[in-house]
Amino acid sequence: MTAADAEALAPDLPRRIAAGSPLVAVVGDPLLDVWIHGTSTRLAREAPAPVVDADSTVRVPGGAANTAMNLAALGARVRMVGLIGDDEAGADLMRLLGEAGVDTSLLLRRDGSTTTKTRIVVEDQVLFRLDRTGQSPRPGSEALTRLAAAATAGADGVDALVVCDYGGAVHSPGLPQRLAEGPRPPLVVVDAHRPGHWAPMRPDLVTPNAAEAEALLGTPLGSGAARLAAVGARAGALRERTGAHEVVVTLDRDGAVLLDAGGAAHRTWANPATEKQASGAGDTFVAALTLARIAGLAAGASLDLAQAAADVVVHRLGTSLCSVEDLAAHLGGFRDALVTQEALVEAVAEHRAAGRRIVLTNGCFDVLHRGHTSYLAKARQLGDVLVVAVNDDESVRRLKGPDRPLNPLGDRAGVLAALSCVDYVTAFSGDTPTPLIAALRPDVYAKGGDYTPEMLTETAVVEAHGGRVRIMDYVSEHSSSSLVERLRAPAAGHRASDARA
Repeated sequence: MTAADAEALAPDLPRRIAAGSPLVAVVGDPLLDVWIHGTSTRLAREAPAPVVDADSTVRVPGGAANTAMNLAALGARVRMVGLIGDDEAGADLMRLLGEAGVDTSLLLRRDGSTTTKTRIVVEDQVLFRLDRTGQSPRPGSEALTRLAAAATAGADGVDALVVCDYGGAVHSPGLPQRLAEGPRPPLVVVDAHRPGHWAPMRPDLVTPNAAEAEALLGTPLGSGAARLAAVGARAGALRERTGAHEVVVTLDRDGAVLLDAGGAAHRTWANPATEKQASGAGDTFVAALTLARIAGLAAGASLDLAQAAADVVVHRLGTSLCSVEDLAAHLGGFRDALVTQEALVEAVAEHRAAGRRIVLTNGCFDVLHRGHTSYLAKARQLGDVLVVAVNDDESVRRLKGPDRPLNPLGDRAGVLAALSCVDYVTAFSGDTPTPLIAALRPDVYAKGGDYTPEMLTETAVVEAHGGRVRIMDYVSEHSSSSLVERLRAPAAGHRASDARA
């Protein structure tokens, strides 16, 4: 991620994306999510099952329809293409999508039922889910022919095509070839249970989850750090088997990793919630990722924005949407990102009690650049929680000179906090963070540069509290100082030219 990408994750970014009002076609398998909320205080007499007294029922679009709803909530103009049953659930879907501004003229009705997932919820806990799969009767050849024609028409003239294949009618044998032969939108995104099926389309981006990636590769990926390494090692195979230019593997609680054509990887970290809260977060992720790419954000910034949108909805019970204002407020929360040392000590103690490894690093981070973000992502992989200690403005002036920092402490902290790899940002006023190290007692102290642990005054404090020092690679050509010098050089040249004139 470049400095511009990091700065782009500002609160006004969702509004700027929405102002473009991009046109997106969603070709996929829509379903209806039903949430029945109630109370339960007794068991049934005829069986050891809880009796639920229903208080309220919520019906919302799910599956591909949830992706369409999230796109609309984030400011896109959306066409929904798919098959639904000629039943009450199908009518509900049509109405709900239409009320959200989604174009349903290519959402086709057929004989049969609409896929419906009904959840019974008591005190925010899902007791069970009842699925009506919509497979009876299976769509006939006439319905599939109509669907293919609608998909081709829907993809014409859009800014992006998003395929949401849940193994329903959209997963028909000839549809990928049919779409591949039609007009190609500038961006093609595939979110499918079996993404290899869509390889003939040569998509720009596919978004398999870990299980789908394992099915593609025919091998388990493991868990934790091993899973990340396995995904990176098999990037070429994933791209080849999906036909995609880029692959984003979503790892639920572990965030996501993007693998591009050059073999580079960008990682995000999720703000995890319990599974009972996580319904539909993947649809939100895909919607935000698509709009970020339409808007021209680079791969890393697009992935971070998508993760931020997913983090908004993952902590809400039910099938939820992330709106423009939701995402703006979430990103705006990073502006007051600095955590006091007292609050940080308390938070770190809770993480340590839960068995998590604490990583601490520090720096000025005046002009955030790719060297910084690469370094921070690698530091985060050394443990479970990454704390970044930032020099306050006065200490930056002592270290860098009277004309630094270019960005005040609050802005520097806000940009850092917007990175998914960073868990906490705090400030310190000394030339080294030694007092903070003593207070936090990190398991790992990461430092970038041409050092050895013996050269650092911090090493003794780290090791005295049972931690270890790790020296990370330093990308010298991306240093803030060199960037500032290059920015100032043209101005100096212009002044010299003006003097000669």
